Amino acid sequence: MQFGLHAGTRGAAMDPDGLLTIARRAEALGFTHLGLSDHVVIAREVNSPYPYTKTGKWFAQDSGECLDQLTALAFVAAGTTTLRLLTSVMVLPHRPVVLTAKMLTTIDHLSRGRLTVGVGVGWMEEEIIALGAPTFKGRGKLADEYIEGFRELWTQDDPEYAGEYVNFNGILFEPKPTQKPYPPIWIGGETKPARRRAGKMGDGWYPVNNNPAAPYDTLDRYAAGLADMRAQADVAGRDPSAIETGLITVGYRMGEADQLDDGSRKPFTGSADDILNDVGTFRDGGLNHMIVGFESDDLQRSLDTIEKFAEAVMGKIG
Repeated sequence: MQFGLHAGTRGAAMDPDGLLTIARRAEALGFTHLGLSDHVVIAREVNSPYPYTKTGKWFAQDSGECLDQLTALAFVAAGTTTLRLLTSVMVLPHRPVVLTAKMLTTIDHLSRGRLTVGVGVGWMEEEIIALGAPTFKGRGKLADEYIEGFRELWTQDDPEYAGEYVNFNGILFEPKPTQKPYPPIWIGGETKPARRRAGKMGDGWYPVNNNPAAPYDTLDRYAAGLADMRAQADVAGRDPSAIETGLITVGYRMGEADQLDDGSRKPFTGSADDILNDVGTFRDGGLNHMIVGFESDDLQRSLDTIEKFAEAVMGKIG
């Protein structure tokens, strides 16, 4: 079982010293990944439903402050040595495919092979339109073509691709990524299309635990989603056991228990022993990478959170 952190690109992470302090402390404590979320601009009016609240309202539509994900990860790369740099997740329609492939290659190259590419299709139509993406409604097809395009650029001496949304040829694309054959691509998302994409073409599956439409807030629910993803891999002729399994545990809270709709304790909340037991149960159920979701405007609170988790859970899990 490996552990990582999912952070935003605002709050304490907006400050260069704050971001590096979080990253270096996580590395020293034995966390394997630091993931940063992806927003480039925030629309003044957001009508797109947010997938991760029951109301569909997004909590972060306020100041519009956010760092660029990929630039921030490159900054973290220069200040760390072993921590893996996770796009958590990168919204594929946000950036042109060839440019994105080059930016990711640059991070992988300069970090000496520490990049993990978490990808998703995105939910905020207003942001995707503002960034000039070719489609919002067709972003599922676009995502498939982007992933195929990345791998073509990363592995072929004379890369070319002809699709509905991705087209390139007659270019030199060097250097190739340090990781061979390419950095691992984790498919984010909780719904059937995301599980199908992960089984068909992902190096990992990386959902969030709190999507009301497809919650993975209990082991039974996560195990059912995992079984479906692996069935999709079987259909695609792939080895399901070769696909990494991750989960962002949004709502993690040590010391205070939250409840599920049925009144039972919500996993990854409650006492240290409760959370330790949850981690072991999910590990035994097939989870390889637990990414602890935390965002705070207070640097010291962020450090206290990750240090307490490392001591109470990471230091005791068998």
